[in-house]
Amino acid sequence: MFPFWLFSRFGALLMVVAIVGIFYWYKARERELHFHQDMRIREMEHQRKMKELELELEKEKNRKAADKAP
Repeated sequence: MFPFWLFSRFGALLMVVAIVGIFYWYKARERELHFHQDMRIREMEHQRKMKELELELEKEKNRKAADKAP
């Protein structure tokens, strides 16, 4: 006779392994998306700070040029 109980237990184990694998894949993907979103926010903040520093530097150059002119 064919051992159906072997495949039913194996099938149940395989189903549990698949469910756990999908769960861990989902959690890893969620962490990856959160990480990328955080990096984009940090990059935007960095660009904003760099623009502010460029403006300050430009103002300082204009101020020094104005002081030397008279």
